[in-house]
Amino acid sequence: MKHCINIKGIRLYAFHGCMQEESKIGSEYEINISVKLDLETASKTDSLKDTVDYVVLNQIIKEQMSIRSKLLETVVRRIGNEILRVYPKIITLQVAVTKLNPPINGNVQGVELIEIFKN
Repeated sequence: MKHCINIKGIRLYAFHGCMQEESKIGSEYEINISVKLDLETASKTDSLKDTVDYVVLNQIIKEQMSIRSKLLETVVRRIGNEILRVYPKIITLQVAVTKLNPPINGNVQGVELIEIFKN
C-alpha cells in the first residue's frame, strides 16, 4: 500500500539567484515536498525506522538551501538527490521551491520550480 507524506510551507531565507545583489541581500523561499512510499510496515510497527523522519527531511532541505546556487533548478535537484540518497525506499518524491517576491520588475508573488523524482 502506497502512502503520501506532504511537508508544506518550509520557509527559509537564502541567497540564490543570477544577479549579484541576490548573493548579498538574499530572498525568502518556500519549500514543499511530497513523498510517496509504502508505509504498511510503519503502520504496524509504529517505528520511526520504518518511515521517513520529518526532522531529517527538514534538515536536508535547510542544508541544501544554504548552498548558494544561481538557478533554482540546481537547488531542487540537490534537495531531491539528497533525500533519495538518505531514504532509498521512497518511490516518488516531488520537490517544489518557490522564490517569494522575486526581483523581476513586476508584481509577482513567487516563481516556483517543481521536479518529480522517481526511484
